[in-house]
Amino acid sequence: MPNIVESALDLGNLLKQTEDPACGALVVFEGTVRNHHEGKGVASMRYTAYKPLGERVLAELEQEVKSRFNVPVCRIVHRIGPLEVGDASVVVVVRSAHREQAFEAAKYAIDTLKIRAPVWKNDYYTDGTSAFQEGVSLAQCNDEDRHG
Repeated sequence: MPNIVESALDLGNLLKQTEDPACGALVVFEGTVRNHHEGKGVASMRYTAYKPLGERVLAELEQEVKSRFNVPVCRIVHRIGPLEVGDASVVVVVRSAHREQAFEAAKYAIDTLKIRAPVWKNDYYTDGTSAFQEGVSLAQCNDEDRHG
């Protein structure tokens, strides 16, 4: 399964794909579209991505998480295209022998994804306006990578 998809995210399928009898811990982070942003009502949103680079960045991040936290399983899938309030936009699945590693690894994965992945979010507000959300500058990205 690719890391960037245009269809609804299937958590059940991801859980089946990542089953590992050596793992006693499972941590799932699912990001969903909320109905507000910075005091404005959100009606919907659209995620766009540069898919070739995004696939590479997310696959590399999965490998980095596995190595850095010594966890055997890390899967990251991000949805692009139009999404409605309540839709899942990203799922991180981490499995490990112990819960502490799994929690730390999942937090690192989602926090780092938001810095590195070439994915952009355009909110469509209930007042009829829209805006792309500010990202992280390359300088900040490099700083986070050095200190993360």
